[in-house]
Amino acid sequence: MTRASRAVASPRVVSIEDLRALARRRLPKVVFDYVDGGADGEVTLAENRRAFDAVTFRPRYAVEVRGDLRTRVLGGDLALPVVLAPVGYSRLVHPGGEVAAARAAGAAGTTYILSTVSGHRLEDVKAASSGPVWYQLYLVGGREAAEAALERARTAGFSMLVVTVDTPVVGMREREIHGGTKQLLGGGITAKLPFLPQLFARPAWLAAFLRDGALPRLPNIVRPGTGPMTLAEARTELSRAVFTWRDLQWIRGVWRGPIVVKGVLTGDDARRAIDEGAVAVIVSNHGGRQLDGVPASLHALPEVAAAVNGQAEVLLDGGIRRGSDIVKAVCLGARAVLIGRSYVYGLGAAGEAGVARAIEVLRADLERTLTLLGCPSISALDRSFVNVPRADGAQVGPALVPARPR
Repeated sequence: MTRASRAVASPRVVSIEDLRALARRRLPKVVFDYVDGGADGEVTLAENRRAFDAVTFRPRYAVEVRGDLRTRVLGGDLALPVVLAPVGYSRLVHPGGEVAAARAAGAAGTTYILSTVSGHRLEDVKAASSGPVWYQLYLVGGREAAEAALERARTAGFSMLVVTVDTPVVGMREREIHGGTKQLLGGGITAKLPFLPQLFARPAWLAAFLRDGALPRLPNIVRPGTGPMTLAEARTELSRAVFTWRDLQWIRGVWRGPIVVKGVLTGDDARRAIDEGAVAVIVSNHGGRQLDGVPASLHALPEVAAAVNGQAEVLLDGGIRRGSDIVKAVCLGARAVLIGRSYVYGLGAAGEAGVARAIEVLRADLERTLTLLGCPSISALDRSFVNVPRADGAQVGPALVPARPR
């Protein structure tokens, strides 16, 4: 067991915040900011967390509880209602990157979603997991490159396609610019010079980064005639790969399997996604990394769930740090949640062992919350277990809130 693995296995690591602290100590600031930061003034980033804190519980006591965490998401049985979200180029955080995360997800009995902007071949990521793996699509590189990637994903056995709709341009991530992330990922050697001291201050990360080839090309974005893109090229191309609903019609012709739409914050977009054939929508503001000032994902969830009205499944992404957050999201209409930063902090702290520890922490917290809440299972959760704050700060109980669609 490595020193990093021993650190995440410590009995003192009991929360995602503990893993975040370990990742902060291991990663150069420029890399940590890539994971930790948000867009503009990071208002939405912070609001994602505040939204969970504002919802309170209505527990039932003196009842028998068995703590069943199992759930069914899009026809598949999961050991807990947690799916690992697509995170662009997590190989920067740790050489294991997407492969390590997929392996940990499969071992935990849940799903991993692979980003188009991946450092590892999609075939290797799928082979690493014993559980379901979904593929997330950006139209980077054009339709021809996307069609080739989708065919590879189909052949490799990816079971679901996730189409992200909230990234017509990359958000203004000020922390990344001030901290040097943009220069590290795309600038020349001269641009990188001011940030070299912080890289040398993290020798273990730097040695692994250099052994791994220092930003290998993106093996799942392959343009005919030019080969795999670099990460810098992909970030530039993303701004030219604007997704429209017309593209979803084309995608349905290429990808014959189920499609999930990620980045929905309104009932109107949720209904449009269903009209275009989506089997599920993911309520998400991209972790506060795109348009700053949009509502917290949790605040948008009830509107989307009501608009969907049982015609498709609803998942939530954004701000999950505790098992109690997962419970609140399920009570307010989500079938399951996606976690991004929560597992990437673990990846940064100790690779695959850190991802496994992040899932373990959330599982234990989720079990404990259900028991303390007096709820026997995830499937039994509904709005009657929570109070939702009104605009004036008062807590609204279930009598004043419509029931969650089942």
